[in-house]
Amino acid sequence: MNKVAQVTFYFWIIKICATTLGETAGDLLSMTMNIGYALSSIILISLFLITLAMQLLTSKFHPVLYWLVILTTSTAGTTISDYMDRTLGLGYAKGSLILVTCLLIVLAAWRFSEKTLSVSNIQTTKAELFYWVAILFSNTLGTALGDFLADDSGLGFLGGATLVGGFIALIALASYVTQLNRVMLFWLAFILTRPFGATFGDLLTKPIEKGGLGFGTVGSSMILAVLLVAFVVYTISVEKRVSREATA
Repeated sequence: MNKVAQVTFYFWIIKICATTLGETAGDLLSMTMNIGYALSSIILISLFLITLAMQLLTSKFHPVLYWLVILTTSTAGTTISDYMDRTLGLGYAKGSLILVTCLLIVLAAWRFSEKTLSVSNIQTTKAELFYWVAILFSNTLGTALGDFLADDSGLGFLGGATLVGGFIALIALASYVTQLNRVMLFWLAFILTRPFGATFGDLLTKPIEKGGLGFGTVGSSMILAVLLVAFVVYTISVEKRVSREATA
């Protein structure tokens, strides 16, 4: 039985909510609560490993647990990227290069081991491990790219979010009008939803005088958490209704 979410329109909506919440919640822990990037990374990686273990131990797809793992990869990715780029002083460019290399190695090992990179039918524990490690690296990479766009590129929070959103729209269009490899398009979109979430999260949290909307990390996290829960509950209710109609 497939243990991961099917890639639909609502998959991408929930993914963007989760990755944006990952940005604001990660910043809430590391900066607003002043815990620091290193300790925050340890805490959030531990939460990721706990939720991942629960996911691996299940025998079927559980939407709440699945999206909880996505959320913890996003929050962990936020603080890991910040730790690499700022505490270790690697900078966004060098940090992104390291993360791109790690992601490509994981995808290559996955392809060599499983003979496929399909994300629509994950059934074995080995494939699921590759899936989640690739997601962790892609979310961490997306954080570094988002911070680069927001801080160093001169585009600002809104400009960075608009640029990345445009690329995501082009990938969505390519999936409908071209014959480009669907797995490649999936991972490109998956990576780009993270810098979109990073820049959009910064737009929500930063004060108005700095180009943000001034909701702060607490307010933004609460708003995004409500949206995330609402969309997950809605998709679960739709799936249950479809299942009942199919068996009626």
